[in-house]
Amino acid sequence: MKMQSLRDGNFYACKQMKQHFESIEQVNNLREIQALRRLNPHPNILTLHEVVFDRKSGSLALICELMDMNIYELIQGRRHPLSEKKIMHYMYQLCKSLDHMHRNGIFHRDVKPENILIKQDVLKLGDFGSCRSSYSKQPYTEYISTRWYRAPECLLTDGFYTYKMDLWSAGCVFYEIASLQPLFPGANELDQISKIHDVIGTPAQKTLTKFKQSRAMSFDFPFKKGSGIPLLTTNLSPQCLSLLHAMVAYDPDDRIAAHQALQHPYFQEQRAIEKQALASHRKAFFPEHPVALASLGNNWQIPKEGRKQKQSQKQEEDHPRRQGAAYLMELPKLKLSGVTKLSSYSSPELQSVFGSSANGRVPVLRAWKCAGVDQKTDMQKDIKPNLKQCRLPTIERKGGRY
Repeated sequence: MKMQSLRDGNFYACKQMKQHFESIEQVNNLREIQALRRLNPHPNILTLHEVVFDRKSGSLALICELMDMNIYELIQGRRHPLSEKKIMHYMYQLCKSLDHMHRNGIFHRDVKPENILIKQDVLKLGDFGSCRSSYSKQPYTEYISTRWYRAPECLLTDGFYTYKMDLWSAGCVFYEIASLQPLFPGANELDQISKIHDVIGTPAQKTLTKFKQSRAMSFDFPFKKGSGIPLLTTNLSPQCLSLLHAMVAYDPDDRIAAHQALQHPYFQEQRAIEKQALASHRKAFFPEHPVALASLGNNWQIPKEGRKQKQSQKQEEDHPRRQGAAYLMELPKLKLSGVTKLSSYSSPELQSVFGSSANGRVPVLRAWKCAGVDQKTDMQKDIKPNLKQCRLPTIERKGGRY
């Protein structure tokens, strides 16, 4: 529902939950709320503004940002497909939302045009009611995601699938945005598999064997070569088809990941636009300090090897390499008034600071001999102050501890 806030006058989208909730703890344990809290804020994830829970009635509502429409409403009834630049722009944002989600240990499980929202050419992924943690134990729920966008591993295994299923669904959405037609419109689960095999062909035997290991019921498919992805429109470039084929790879191990898809040549123009926008954003923040900005940019461009090399050079300047048993090392300067500057000198035979005790008693502390820098006399001319002998208290061990 579209709602208006009495506080600020702005319009929001209100999602009323059908489930009845008993306590605030039950509300906080809801996957959708946990996922949105973890993923917000992100420019391509729907923003959750407020959670409204009425304890008496047990009703729960999520107040989210209001978007213009979803992808299904955008392409429904269109006679002419979208331009390739707009398709590229939308798919880049969708891959960014998937990458952010997967990096945070969540996969959506229900990526479809109805759950992808649009507002002024900004795309945001919404409806995290079916999401799952990537670290949770398999098997997952078998019948998940809308059938047309369901990955083969979801159809052929007893719930053994991973976050890669989101990339299959995104590939199906990719084709649907470009051609205005669904890629695999199966009438039921068996027909869904048949539609996939008609286009992609039957998978390799190793892939089928992998799926059979996590399926109670055995299955075999007659060999099909596959007609290939139908080219219903002429606006699909070779790079576009390359990414599409990588997203709808039958074997999830061969399927492209979201962070890899963002680096695909198809998105080269989008990456350049994003880089340019980031540079102009920096200039807007630092207009009066172009030199500092340039030095900041140079620092970002230093590779890890260069940083390690500079660090090692600095360490060598501060501490020269060890030569032999002992080496010269300059002590840090003491910033104290009335104190003579000290410098250390090397000696291969350094006596212990603690004096030895023949009777087994606690050793007596001795003062170490120091020579000043300004003194030009020999090392034997030591300063011998009047010292008092003191003994350390004995240490009692109680219960294995001091």
